[in-house]
Amino acid sequence: MNPCAFVNFISMLACEIAKDKSQDEIAILGAFFTQLGDTLATLALFDDKC
Repeated sequence: MNPCAFVNFISMLACEIAKDKSQDEIAILGAFFTQLGDTLATLALFDDKC
């Protein structure tokens, strides 16, 4: 998948996830996925995974 297609896919996925959610729910999901991404990036730096 080329980088532009990947960015478009992520944006479309975010819009679908946000559909019919309140602002608070969207904020919670955003924080959740941010923490998940940050944790995965941190784990990628180490040879020993959890």
